[in-house]
Order: sequence, then structure tokens, then C-alpha cells
Amino acid sequence: MKRIAIFLAVTFALTWAYEFGVVYPASSGALTGIPPVATQFITGAAMFFPAIGVLVTRLVTREGFKNSVIKPRGVKKSLPWFAVAWFGPAILSVIGAAVYFLVFPQDFDPSMSAFVASTQQQAATTGSELPADTVTMMLLAQLPFAVFLAPVLNIFTTFGEEWGWRGYLVPKVSTHLRIVPTLLITGVIWGLWHAPLTVIGHNYGTGYPTWPLGGIAAMCLFCVVVGIFLTYVTVRTGSCLAAAIGHGAINGFVSAALLFSVTGGNPFVGPLPVGVVGGSAFIVVAAFMLRDLHRREKAGTLDMPKAGLPDDVTKTDLTRAPKE
Repeated sequence: MKRIAIFLAVTFALTWAYEFGVVYPASSGALTGIPPVATQFITGAAMFFPAIGVLVTRLVTREGFKNSVIKPRGVKKSLPWFAVAWFGPAILSVIGAAVYFLVFPQDFDPSMSAFVASTQQQAATTGSELPADTVTMMLLAQLPFAVFLAPVLNIFTTFGEEWGWRGYLVPKVSTHLRIVPTLLITGVIWGLWHAPLTVIGHNYGTGYPTWPLGGIAAMCLFCVVVGIFLTYVTVRTGSCLAAAIGHGAINGFVSAALLFSVTGGNPFVGPLPVGVVGGSAFIVVAAFMLRDLHRREKAGTLDMPKAGLPDDVTKTDLTRAPKE
């Protein structure tokens, strides 16, 4: 438990200090002269801190870098699950959005007229005039880019998170708890780690009646669901790279459904997967995945990746000659 505690202390301390000290001033405009794109990079940099937490923990506790949960178990065995990680989030997001628009058909805008008009207005502020057809084609062109390229383009930052969560914390906690409580607890931890960003409006906005606790609770639920999906592909491949690809796929496609929404929807409901209806496909699949992990655990066939060394072992112990 010592290594878990150190990892969480380092990761939360660095992340929250950075977000309160840098991200908040940049997002609020207190740091003048920072363009919006730079603010996005500043916010995204927080994703590296879980990886730093792993590095510090492994060095401080003399654990070394054995069992880093990076190398896949084998190409033939792992490739199908890398494909699930790559394309699954987009498919589940589309299904969840379809469920949302079936429940709320008045919010469905197949011509994307609301989003096209908003884009034209933004272009007009810079002195550009874009025809509606041009804007429509530009928006539609983003969708295949989000599906096919975003997972690999995002992996640099998502690996920063996933080496920490699925590549270290989840395997460590699973040595102390059974798989169901492991995924529930680590999912909540992951959601709480996002709390400073949730407070300033990421994913759920601000000004709603239960702000900010309602958004933090919803983010914890979303992280439990997504954490099950990302853990499952990690278990099946033996590599947190699968989780990093899946995480990148989620980040790249998460906002796609807004293109077809008249109102922009409700972040707690949909059409985005962070809402309970928009995320319904993720919830169903995560439930099946959790059931399968539990079944494998009971059968003794759950091949959970091992992260690092047992609590009472250091890398020095591995090289020490056995006593006669």
C-alpha cells in the first residue's frame, strides 16, 4: 500500500497545484496575452502528471522499472483488442448519441444548421465569409480524422495518464482487492483527480443547480465506466498502450455528436457520452466487461498485468544472491 499512497500523493499534489496555480489563471484570463490554443495546451499538460507519479514512486521506493505494463503480450493476441480500443469509443459514442436523439428527436439537426451558423459567425469576426456548404464539408471532414487519426495523435498525452492509472494504480490495487471494488475505487479516484477542471466547467459546465458537486459526481461515474473499458483492453493486451489509444479515441471523438444537436444538449444527459443517455452504450459495454472480468477472476483465469514489484520487494532484492 505504501507505493499506492506515494503514487496518489505525488500525482494529486502535482496536478492540483499545477491546475490551481497555472490552469486556473490561464483559463480565467488572469494571465493576459495567452491565445486560446495555448490555454488548451496548458490544460492538457496536466495529463503528464500520473506518469511523473509513476516515475517518482518507482525511484523513491527503489522499485525500478520491472513490469512496466507497456509491452503487449503478443501481436496476434493483442491486435484485436487494440482495434477495440481504437474504434470502440467512436462506435459507442455514435450508438449513445443515436439513443439520445431517439429519446429527444426535437434536438436532432441532421443538416448541422445550428453548428454551421455558429461557425460562420465565428469566421465573420475575423473578416472571413464562409458559405454554408463549405462549412458543412469542413465539419464532416473532421469525423474520419477523429476516428482514424486522433487515437494515435493523442497518445503522447494520454499515455501520460494511462501509464499512471491502468499501467500502475489499477494493477497495484488489484493485488489488495477483488476486481469489482478495484475498478469502482480507482474509477472514483480518477474522477476526483479531474475535480479542479470539473469545477471550472470542463465536461459539465458551470452554473447548474448542483455545481460543482454534481459535476464532480457525474465525472466520477463517467470515469468508473470508461475506466472499466480501458482496463479491459489493458488486461486483454497486457499493455497500457491499448488504454492510451482508447483514451485518445475518446478524447478525439467525444464532442462529435454536438454537430447534430440543435441546443447543444445537456452534459448530464447527452448527446455526449459524458451524459447518462449519451453514454448509455459505454455503460452497457462496461457492465458486460466488468462481468467478464469478475467471471475470469472467479475461474482463476484473470491475467491481470503486474505493475512493478510486490510491496515489500525492491530491485536490490532481485539481484541479491540467495542465502546458503
